[in-house]
Amino acid sequence: LGDVVYVELPEEGDSFDQGETFGVVESVKTASDVYLPVAGEVIEVNEELHSNFALVNESAMGDGWMVKIRLSDPAQLDGLMDEAAYDKHCAEEDH
Repeated sequence: LGDVVYVELPEEGDSFDQGETFGVVESVKTASDVYLPVAGEVIEVNEELHSNFALVNESAMGDGWMVKIRLSDPAQLDGLMDEAAYDKHCAEEDH
């Protein structure tokens, strides 16, 4: 995405279906919807992202987290890739 200039996140208590858009990340060049890989209710939002957009790129697996979700159906986790599988998937995709 490049330099992130804006992050739009949901409110605590919002609920989403699997695959539904829950936010937007805007960079200098583009805006991208962010999709929830599982259904659930937002139980916490990373308020730090409202003032420190760069965390999305600088620490995506750490301080740049977006939301915490209470799962509606924990079995949906079984269909997700782990980090190694995702890295392999990205390496094989045409970009």
